[in-house]
Amino acid sequence: MYAVIRTGGKQYRVEPGDVLVVEKLGGEPGADVAFSDVLMLGDGASVTVGAPTVEGAAVNATLIETRKGEKVRIFKKIRRQGYRRTRGHRQPETVLRVTSISGAGKTAAWDGVVDLTPKALLDAKARNLKAVVASLEAAIPTAKPVKAPAKAKAPAKAEAETPKAETPKAETPKAAAPKAKAAKAAAPKASAGEAKPAPAKKAAPKKAAAKKTDAE
Repeated sequence: MYAVIRTGGKQYRVEPGDVLVVEKLGGEPGADVAFSDVLMLGDGASVTVGAPTVEGAAVNATLIETRKGEKVRIFKKIRRQGYRRTRGHRQPETVLRVTSISGAGKTAAWDGVVDLTPKALLDAKARNLKAVVASLEAAIPTAKPVKAPAKAKAPAKAEAETPKAETPKAETPKAAAPKAKAAKAAAPKASAGEAKPAPAKKAAPKKAAAKKTDAE
């Protein structure tokens, strides 16, 4: 479902969930804006044209931010006179999120969450400008996201809460393990006498006696 609305002397074709940039409107971020100047409604093949507007039709939106648009440069020059002038202009504009369209016995709503983060902060984060991001976050009031109107749901049945019995944990006494250091200190050191006896030295072999000759 779509609609054609008129605001700020311009016409816009909108659908639920669209982000719309229009001429400056009054209001704070998160405020609800309603447009009753609906010129046409369309839903598939069926089209309702107003004369000049559709009676009972309305388009609801949420205001995200009011900012300055892109800069437009104006340059003037008169030849052979040395006359040159450059001026700039930034038109104020308002950013909206369309949440619902109603009229001609039909209603279409957008089931989403409206993010109120301004474009300047998004651009600074994309360029990784930490100092600019910190200053913008400090200057911008922290506003919670506004939820778009949704269909009412049936209340859920209350579940009976049964407290669970806590089972006491059995405490098992830990056996005291003897300390290794104390055991080492208490054990007597091996004495030098308990060492293995050194092997006895072998006796040197006796020299053979010289043989007596017959001359002697």
